[in-house]
Amino acid sequence: MTSLTVFSHARPQQTGAALRRVIELANHAGVQVRLPEIEVEKHGIGAQDGVVLGADPAGETDLAVVLGGDGTILTTLRLYARRDAPVFAVNFGTIGFLATVEPDELDEGMRLALAGDFDVMPIPCLVADTSEGEQVGMNDISFHRRHSGRVAELAYSVEGEQLGEVRCDGLVVATPAGSTGYNLANGGPVLAWGVEGYVVSFIAPHTLTARALVVAPDDVLAVTNRSREEDVEMTTDGRAVCVLPREDTITVRFKPRCAQLAQLPGASFYHRLRDKFGRLAS
Repeated sequence: MTSLTVFSHARPQQTGAALRRVIELANHAGVQVRLPEIEVEKHGIGAQDGVVLGADPAGETDLAVVLGGDGTILTTLRLYARRDAPVFAVNFGTIGFLATVEPDELDEGMRLALAGDFDVMPIPCLVADTSEGEQVGMNDISFHRRHSGRVAELAYSVEGEQLGEVRCDGLVVATPAGSTGYNLANGGPVLAWGVEGYVVSFIAPHTLTARALVVAPDDVLAVTNRSREEDVEMTTDGRAVCVLPREDTITVRFKPRCAQLAQLPGASFYHRLRDKFGRLAS
């Protein structure tokens, strides 16, 4: 390893000491630290040996180190989608389901990271074809009624077969990595990492017959806005990206091996699930 690029969340008072420790450990290992301009300004980092200030966040690097929660990790995963650099995350969020280590494990975690002693989990993404171009979601792509609007009416089909038309507050399409997020809150199934496929679930459906659906990886989902008057908002990983006008359709495709998430050697999805959410049964 010759270089790493650091990203942190919006609260520098929580991550400043950790960032400086990452720089110290990297310098000791002879690894260059690249800091995008926003990180330099956020943390007030001055010129020093072994640190590139104002680095291109999308530039070439061997590793992306994230100091933040799942939102910052997802942003970094989208940035590094379809690239070779893994994302190694230190949890400074609430749950941090995607994080590699916790803050009290920073020194040991970075020692392993700098030595390249970690496993890499390829994770899939979802790609939506919209009027704004392709939109990528690492966790999920969701469709929501507007806050001041009426209940949405969404039709959905897979491989050209319409499966239903549901009055609801929204619809969530989730990857296995994202199945423990919004989809789980909707009562959708948890998909273990490594499962090939994605899940569709509904937000507050106004029917007893709407059920979550696990879709095969090569099958294309189409969502059509059948609402009488209202446009529907589309988000990727919680970011509003576009609207779905009445009678328009957006297609969503599953893309395997879209990004690389670093894990400690021997880490498992099931241990992470129990650690972050507790035992599933008492």
